[in-house]
Amino acid sequence: MAVSASSTHPLDHPIWNALTSTQSSLAEGGARARRYPPAIAPFAAMADMSPPSFAALGELMSRSDQAVLFTTEPVTAPAEFKLLLAASGEQMIGAPVETPIRLVEIITLGAADVPAMMELTKLTRPGPFTPRTHELGTFLGIRVDGQLVAMAGERMKPANYTEMTAVCVHPDYRGRGYAQMLLGAVSRQIVARGEIPFLHVFSDNAAAIALYRRQGMEIRRRIFVTALGRIV
Repeated sequence: MAVSASSTHPLDHPIWNALTSTQSSLAEGGARARRYPPAIAPFAAMADMSPPSFAALGELMSRSDQAVLFTTEPVTAPAEFKLLLAASGEQMIGAPVETPIRLVEIITLGAADVPAMMELTKLTRPGPFTPRTHELGTFLGIRVDGQLVAMAGERMKPANYTEMTAVCVHPDYRGRGYAQMLLGAVSRQIVARGEIPFLHVFSDNAAAIALYRRQGMEIRRRIFVTALGRIV
């Protein structure tokens, strides 16, 4: 089955459609397989699931690389790949409601904040986050006594949709509404550009799904998350 921005909904194949449209300038690869630079994100996609497309993906990867795929069906990879992760996620769409909190300032994060962002994501594990992930869009955060304790930002941009990502709060500062506040702020800037917010969450993360539902987001569809490495 061919996968293209013109034949399917942009969010059915968000990585491919981002790398062949809005974020094509970042794409490594060609007509059969594309990926983000590994220093930015491990995400990759193929035009279809044919052997030539898998071969093209393999040509983009070193033996130390991972390729994380988001697909509408489970992935069966050829023997030259090793399966590192096979899970399901929920793709949710909608603009989270604003939840202002008094005496808390939201700041825009940049290159100088990367060490703190890496430390927070290593602790909370919201998903892949590398030293250049922040280049994909605007990231917002909350600092308490100088420490970055919460953040959220933008990642994939397929067509007129923008993914919200890296929603995380330090364990010592949970229960204060920081995640909701940041989601609302990120969503507001996406909507202001005439785009539609969406996000991905693992299917077994019931607490996060419940949080996003409370803020007005809805599950659009299930997505299969597959991480592949190269054997040869």
